[in-house]
Amino acid sequence: MKRRRLIAVLGWFVVVSLLIGGLLVSETPMKIADAEPQDYQDLRLFTEALTIIKNSYVEEVDTKDLIYGALKGMLRTLDPHSAFMPPDEYKEMQIDTRGEFGGLGIQIGIKKGMLTVIAPIEDTPAWKAGLKAGDKIIKVDGESTRDMTLFEAVKKMRGPRGTEVTITIMREGWKEPRDFTITRDIIKIKSVKYRVVDDGIGYVKINQFQERTASELENALKSLKEKEVDSLVLDLRNNPGGLLTSAVDVTEQFLPPDRLVVYIKGRTGDKTEYKTKGNRPYYDMPMIVLVNHGSASASEIVAGALKDWKRAVLLGVKTFGKGSVQSVIQLSGGSGLRLTTAKYYTPKGISIQNEGIEPDIVVKIKPQNGEAYPVIREKDLEHHLENEQKPEEENQQKKEEKEVAPIQVDEDNDVQLQRAIDLLKGWRVFRQTSQAGK
Repeated sequence: MKRRRLIAVLGWFVVVSLLIGGLLVSETPMKIADAEPQDYQDLRLFTEALTIIKNSYVEEVDTKDLIYGALKGMLRTLDPHSAFMPPDEYKEMQIDTRGEFGGLGIQIGIKKGMLTVIAPIEDTPAWKAGLKAGDKIIKVDGESTRDMTLFEAVKKMRGPRGTEVTITIMREGWKEPRDFTITRDIIKIKSVKYRVVDDGIGYVKINQFQERTASELENALKSLKEKEVDSLVLDLRNNPGGLLTSAVDVTEQFLPPDRLVVYIKGRTGDKTEYKTKGNRPYYDMPMIVLVNHGSASASEIVAGALKDWKRAVLLGVKTFGKGSVQSVIQLSGGSGLRLTTAKYYTPKGISIQNEGIEPDIVVKIKPQNGEAYPVIREKDLEHHLENEQKPEEENQQKKEEKEVAPIQVDEDNDVQLQRAIDLLKGWRVFRQTSQAGK
């Protein structure tokens, strides 16, 4: 029997990385449903159309291309996160699951219609070659990037270690583009970054939930503890999600054993619970979790659990609102399906689908110099699933002001982080004052 793999992942990306893809999975048995007699009759229509196109279209067409196109269209009618993945896309997803591949080490995105370097990753080939944030990628191996999708660009720049790729860059201040020939290397992704941001206050940023995220977090927390931090800022902003079980493993480092983190329910109504196991050290220091509109899926699982158990204070703006779970199912020929098969619920039984999670303390960051992009959440996506706890009719009565978010935020202007630090300092002073008064 084939197996399906459960993921909790955001299906909307503003930035695509040459080292991060965001699809991380865990396996669970799959039940194969029997087709109804009517299904076979309906398939006759498909085969009739396929035969007519093959025999009568003005140019010769490949049957596989037609079938792939039909499958893509079929999945697109379901919801924003279900999709058919041809072999190359399915392979990329598997690479992203491991968090290790041959490539350059840059994050790229579309900015003002141009393929643009968002940031080179330190100590990678791109970093050593001198690529900089804001560089426009004009060509890849001589091929123009005009009308090239992010996925196509990623595919062209990834490759075996030791092989070369030439990218043509235009940088502000240059009179003409320049070629950079870069040798690919193995890029190992770190999903967790950490440091001490103030006296006794640790900062941990989780970029997304990968296979090694929980162990990376464990090492980060251990290191911060050795540096005698007594409080923590956990940053989940712009984290699109990832592995469902990774979210549980991360949460159990902040909650006692046998606490419910999340449960999921499929079409049949069967409930599967995910609880903390206590396999890792449990840290109970005061903590603030930073969230924003880009905190989605697995990020919302962690944030929702910590909020429901009153373990941390959530600070920032409302999260994305993706409360569904996808199963990745391998098909013949190396292709696969990413199919929405369940919804998930916080420990208190709350569905955040289309709603997101409201932070305990709302702190907004205003764009600097007018550089901003419109905020998009789950409820803004076509064919999004409804929230059965809050019907769509009720939501339509709410007219929310269209939000914008800054394209980039440096630490000096990061008012959310600064507010979190101030609150933790205040809590420390309050605690010391209370103890002194006893």
